Amino acid sequence: DDEVIICRGHYHDREGKVTQVYRKKWRIHIERVTRDKANGQTVPIGIHPSKVVIVKIKIDKDRKALLERKNRATKKGKYTEKDTA
Repeated sequence: DDEVIICRGHYHDREGKVTQVYRKKWRIHIERVTRDKANGQTVPIGIHPSKVVIVKIKIDKDRKALLERKNRATKKGKYTEKDTA
């Protein structure tokens, strides 16, 4: 349910919601980014996640906890700048 915009590749400057995440292939599927097969069936195109930018993120309690855990803004380590000066 995250909304992303594609920045690179053939489908750049397209916006849409993430419909599926294919973790084995490192691809995400975005709505309205599809291709028609020879038999007329439409299939989603896999886009690499590094080529998209999140426009709107859906946050629930599990995702919020994960982002807090991965927060790189907090300082780690024993010493601060005051201790070394």
